[in-house]
Amino acid sequence: MEVVWGVITFIGQAIEAVFGYVEHHHWVFAFLAGGYVFYLHDRSIHARFDALDKRIDEIRKRLAIEY
Repeated sequence: MEVVWGVITFIGQAIEAVFGYVEHHHWVFAFLAGGYVFYLHDRSIHARFDALDKRIDEIRKRLAIEY
């Protein structure tokens, strides 16, 4: 039983250490979250431009067939 209690205590201390680190270094995680938001925004913009390029290519093909 003492071994089980030791494992539970170790896990609790590890979680407390992680929360302590986050509390003192929250700016790191804010920086990472901001970077991820920028990444998602950048992907969205590139997807929109890719869709616009496909539409323009389709219009050019249709105009080329008509001539």
